[in-house]
Amino acid sequence: MTGMLTTRADAARAIAETLLGDMGDRWRHTAGVASRAADLAGWLGLDPDILVSAAWLHDIGYAKPIAHTGFHPVDGAVHLTAEGWPGRIAGLVAYHSGARFVAEVKGFTGQLAVFADERSLMADALTYADQTTSPRGERVGTEQRYAEMLHRHGPCSANALADAARGPHLRAIATRVESLLRSPFPTPA
Repeated sequence: MTGMLTTRADAARAIAETLLGDMGDRWRHTAGVASRAADLAGWLGLDPDILVSAAWLHDIGYAKPIAHTGFHPVDGAVHLTAEGWPGRIAGLVAYHSGARFVAEVKGFTGQLAVFADERSLMADALTYADQTTSPRGERVGTEQRYAEMLHRHGPCSANALADAARGPHLRAIATRVESLLRSPFPTPA
């Protein structure tokens, strides 16, 4: 079945490549997040098809053809919903990496509220994959990634303005996931 899409994650990769494949670092970051998510799914006992699909799709809202609001988590989730993707995956994309805090600063809480915020280990794993992958797709520590993101967006950005609430949220996720990764016991999905 060479050339045929066999899983939802394969379809997600194809969509991400179509929308982000010519965006340089954005594509490299996305591929790195998907690779990290695949590893995390195995280590944490999560459904890899859901987690890896969400990882491939988490930044598609940056693509110009679907970037209608300029807030990539909402734009990506709206596009996925319109294309018939499961609500769970759209919700994971909508809320990844503390998007709710940035949405509050940018005035997008109403648009975000349309999607389910599952606040689960699956959501934590997606955020952790994103927050441990550099813009070039390399694995980095969470503090290094967070500092890079704040520097890249600037001190007056919505990311910086949301930092008082978002920073502790992202650090708590990293602590939870890293604790499970160190655990000698299997994690229930």
